Formats: sequence, structure tokens, C-alpha cells
Amino acid sequence: MDILGEVLTRPRQAPAGAGDLAAALPEALRGDEDAFRVLYRSVHPALLRYVRELVGEDAEDVASEAWLQIARDLACFRGDGDGFRGWATTIARHRAMDHLRRMRRRPVVAGPVEDLPERSGPEDTAESAVAAVGTDAALALIARLPRDQAEAVLLRVVVGLEVKAVARVLGKRPGAVRTAAYRGLRKLAEYLDHAG
Repeated sequence: MDILGEVLTRPRQAPAGAGDLAAALPEALRGDEDAFRVLYRSVHPALLRYVRELVGEDAEDVASEAWLQIARDLACFRGDGDGFRGWATTIARHRAMDHLRRMRRRPVVAGPVEDLPERSGPEDTAESAVAAVGTDAALALIARLPRDQAEAVLLRVVVGLEVKAVARVLGKRPGAVRTAAYRGLRKLAEYLDHAG
């Protein structure tokens, strides 16, 4: 099995702070402000990276709008920690799409493609694509993908959501999400191949 297939089929590791999130969620649902802070600290970094890829420099404002809605609607949430991550990401995506409609513009690239580093060798293209997803250069490459592929890769690899959660966020079937993520990762590998 190639590295892309492995990434898409292996069991997901729990995202950072998942234990804290699961423990704090019931308390936050009861109105505990300290528990809500734990939810925020556990989810916000990945959520902000995702929103930044959608709206660019306005990401902080859009993420703030999303967190206001999350706080306002938290009492209506039903589910576990993974469900909360998906629910919060859905809200953030809706706020980002609203923002883009207001601005009447497309998502922006985080940085110039010319700033990409040189590749080490052709034998590790797919691995490089997966390993580099957290870097600004990789995020710039992801921004070049078709929107469905970019969002699938961001939500699966950067945010760390399971396929079913990504499907709920995007309003697609899990099979369509797996296909979009696979094609996106394959295209990232091609971009890296051509950069070298």
C-alpha cells in the first residue's frame, strides 16, 4: 500500500488535547467557564489554521465570530469530543463562507509558491506531501487544490477529523470525502515532484 493509502486508511490518532476535551465537554455543557476554556484551547489552533486557509488574513475575525456562535449554541450540542470538533468546524466553515460571500472574493493563498523549499528526492514525494502539511509552504500548495480536495485534506490532516465528521462538515458522503482527500494528497505529491 502506498503512503497516501496508508494515511487515509490507518486509524486516526487522537488529536492533541482530545482527553482534555472529552473530560471538559460535559462540564462546559453545564455552563462551566473553565471547562469552556479547555474546549477553546483544544480546538481553536486547528480551527484557526483551517479558517485561515479559507479566508486569509481575516481568519482571526471569522474564528471569533465562530466562537461567539459556538458559545451561544453550546447548550444545543449533543455528542462527544470528536462530535464537538466536527460541530465547531462546521460552524467555522459557515462563518467563513458567509465572510467570503460578503467580501465577494475567493480564498487566498497563505504565501507565494516561489518560497517553497527544494525537495530532498523523488522517492519520498507522497511522504513529503503528508509530512509537510503543517508548514506554510504546504498550506500554500493546498490552497492551489480544487476547493473540495483542499477542504478534505485540511479537515482530515490538519484539523484531524475522522472521515464521517468531515463528511458532515462538508455535507458530502464519506466515500466522496475519502476520494477528495486521496486526490488532493496525490496532487500535492505531484506539486512537490514538479518543484524538485
